[in-house]
Amino acid sequence: MKPTFLDINKEIEVALKKYSDMVYRICFLYLHNSAEVDDVFQEVFLKLLQNKTKTTFESAEHEKAWIIRVTINKCKDVLKSFWKKNIDSIENMELPFEDKAENELMQVVLSLPEKYKNVIYLYYYEDYTVPEIAKMLKKNENTIYSNLRRARALIKQKLGGKEHDYSF
Repeated sequence: MKPTFLDINKEIEVALKKYSDMVYRICFLYLHNSAEVDDVFQEVFLKLLQNKTKTTFESAEHEKAWIIRVTINKCKDVLKSFWKKNIDSIENMELPFEDKAENELMQVVLSLPEKYKNVIYLYYYEDYTVPEIAKMLKKNENTIYSNLRRARALIKQKLGGKEHDYSF
C-alpha cells in the first residue's frame, strides 16, 4: 500500500526531530557558514521527503546512514560548486554549544583535515563503530582506525595535552 500524504508528513516530522541536530552539525563541520548550512539542511530533508514517496527504509539505522550520506554529499556539492566564495573564517563564527570546553573541543575538531574530522564526528558524536564508518565512507577499516588514532593525537596536541578533560 502506498503511503498517504499524512503518513509521509508524520514520518518527516519524526525525522526532523530525530536527525535535525545531526544534519546541522555535519553541515557545520563541512561548510562553516550558517547560510550554506541552512540551504543544505533544507535540501537533505527535501530529498528525504522525495525518497519517502518512492521507497521505505529497512530500519532506523538504514535511514540514519542514508541521511548522513546525503548530507555529506550535499555539503561536498556546495564545496566544489563554481559559485562557492571565500566566507569568514571559523574563528569569527559562534559555535552552537553552551559549554565552553565543548566549544573549544569543536574548534579543534573543525580545524582537523576532512578525513580526520569525518571519522571523529561519526565515531564520537554519532556513536558509529569503525566497521560501520568504514562501510559508510567506503574505506578500509584499518584506514579508519589509523585516522582515528591520528586525529586523537592531533586533538591532544592542539589542546596542549588537556586530553584528560575530554573523552579522547
